[in-house]
Amino acid sequence: MEPSDRPKSSPISDGAFYFIAGLCGLAGGIAGAAFHLAVDWLLHWPAWLIARFGSGFGTILMAAAIAAAGLLAAFLLTRRFAPEAAGSGVQEIEGAMEGVRVVRWRRVLPVKFVAGVLALSSGLVAGREGPTIHIGASIAAGIAEFFRLDRDNMRGLLAAGAAAGLAAAFNAPLAAILFIVEETRKQFRYTFRSYVGVICASAASALGMGLVGGTAPPLRIAALEQPLWLLPAFVLLGVGLGGLGVVFNRCLLGALDWTADTFRRAPFVPALVVGATVGALAIVLPEAVGGGEFLIPHLVARDLPLATLALVALLRFAGTMVSYPVGVPGGIFSPMLTLATAVGLGIGMLMEMALMAGGAADVGK
Repeated sequence: MEPSDRPKSSPISDGAFYFIAGLCGLAGGIAGAAFHLAVDWLLHWPAWLIARFGSGFGTILMAAAIAAAGLLAAFLLTRRFAPEAAGSGVQEIEGAMEGVRVVRWRRVLPVKFVAGVLALSSGLVAGREGPTIHIGASIAAGIAEFFRLDRDNMRGLLAAGAAAGLAAAFNAPLAAILFIVEETRKQFRYTFRSYVGVICASAASALGMGLVGGTAPPLRIAALEQPLWLLPAFVLLGVGLGGLGVVFNRCLLGALDWTADTFRRAPFVPALVVGATVGALAIVLPEAVGGGEFLIPHLVARDLPLATLALVALLRFAGTMVSYPVGVPGGIFSPMLTLATAVGLGIGMLMEMALMAGGAADVGK
């Protein structure tokens, strides 16, 4: 439904708006949890192949074929029925909140879910948070249409649905509220009503996710106590990762433009090539593929060599650059978190080596 064709309705009360926002959040949490469970279940296929056929060359070829087929199916489904479902979907929601885009939820919702599951379970270096945000906002658009809400209330529910999707992605309702305030600061209506609507949706999303997928945090990391004199090192690390983020964004935009220009006549080729590559890597080096939700705690818990961390960071950076432009549902938040984790651990190891070398030099004196 176009914004100009949206039926007019009488203003609803604050209580009714909060109830509807909570309903959007509950539905978004359930859908987000189902999305995660489907991806998690299907992601076991590389382990199943290794257990059944070993990890030889034949298994690598089978994995490459499976991932290429899954990614190609996701691409064709997205391109044929809902091209706007490609990528994270955050830009689509921001555009809808600003009034320059339309959330065609009837086609976006099923395509984002099914194609997202196919793409992410193939091992694509992409995250789940973008699809769940788009799914949550699409659910909110459908509910807003059902209740015949006006344009302003609809935009408020889009923000609430997006927050619900992010809350379902990481089981982090507070982070979802901050995300809406920060990421959509140009489109978000800063009113008490809109704030409370987002809060209601985020809380209800956590409830819905708990009903379906449990309440444990997806990223469980044990944080050890650090001495105060290390605080400047964390500041420098943040500055360095911020610079890396700038490079990451520029490279990603360049990769999007290059892919669109290079494969204009055969847009399905990146899906086949990237799918075959990530499928093979899922057997040879599984740390290099996937969104990274399970890899982050793994990297922190294991004492990997510095060279291995550098290889993982390099491959995941390159993997994101080639995965996102394929044209299937998938976000970049989790890959960025994983990349930052590998870089942070590597820098920490370098600092530890420097301190040890300095201590040894003092002892030698």
